[in-house]
Amino acid sequence: MIHLPLVRQGPLRALAVRVVAAVVLVLLVVVVVFLDRDGYRDINHDGLTLLDCFYYAVVSLSTTGYGDITPMTPDARLVNILVVTPARVLFLIILVGTTLEVLTDQYRNSLRVNRWRRKLKDHVIVCGYGTKGRAAISALLETGYDKSRIVIVENREAALRQAQANGLVAIEGNATRSSVLLEADVKNCKSVIIATDSDEASVLISLTVRQLTAGQVRIIASVREQENAALLKQSGAHHVIVSSSTAGRLLGLTTTTPPLIDVVEDLLTPGQGMALAMRSAERGEVGRNPRELQTLVVALIRRGKVVALGGEHVETIETGDMLIYIRDEENSVAASV
Repeated sequence: MIHLPLVRQGPLRALAVRVVAAVVLVLLVVVVVFLDRDGYRDINHDGLTLLDCFYYAVVSLSTTGYGDITPMTPDARLVNILVVTPARVLFLIILVGTTLEVLTDQYRNSLRVNRWRRKLKDHVIVCGYGTKGRAAISALLETGYDKSRIVIVENREAALRQAQANGLVAIEGNATRSSVLLEADVKNCKSVIIATDSDEASVLISLTVRQLTAGQVRIIASVREQENAALLKQSGAHHVIVSSSTAGRLLGLTTTTPPLIDVVEDLLTPGQGMALAMRSAERGEVGRNPRELQTLVVALIRRGKVVALGGEHVETIETGDMLIYIRDEENSVAASV
């Protein structure tokens, strides 16, 4: 099931409002009829009790009208003309309006899903909307990635509601199943981020994605244990991040060299201080030493591999290289403003 971002109040709240309005309308008619009960007669030609007033209000507003209770006096008939008949019309509007809105909502949701599918291309599928999944999506959004091109696959109701509330498209289901990934249009996506809490599930998802896409879609996965990283790469993942190992290294750095962890956090936190960035090499930079550039280049990406710039060997920039450099976020924000 596809859950598009919420754009209005929920259906249960809308239905509750209509139910309350219908009940209030019935009570209003009961009060009016009970106050003028002497002007009504039933088939036994005796007076109306409070229960009879409820009965008359319900059958009148629902247009059933058995005729066993009728207004006899001019005042009672005038009340029927001025109060009961408009209330009957309003009651029907509430009843029919609720039915029409349910049908309209289904049709509108179908149109939204079809429109979303037509525009969906080169998107990112995030399997799991837990702590890691939310952090990955935040990083995508901070780099300017369009929120409409992010699709979440999750089977927990609380996570689905949170994703909808955050304006994201979420598909309910288990990401290890082919049908769920096909519903997310995995064959036409740009990449798949696997951010589940189970290494076994991550391996199954990676295998399923590779089978469905013939290895043409980039898979980025997170695992908890280092020993499962190799297995995940064998199952088709292009990049594997070991969360426990990475966290352990950061804890070690904090213990032995505390200033280093401050630098790492600064680099990984966008919008302040320094940040890692990547760009293509410009034509005028080809053949030059990266150390000679105005920006601080820390590495090169050449044909999909990282070229380190340390050591005595001097690397020069080649055509098609990607430059990994450190950008001053504060100056960048000030310049954009």
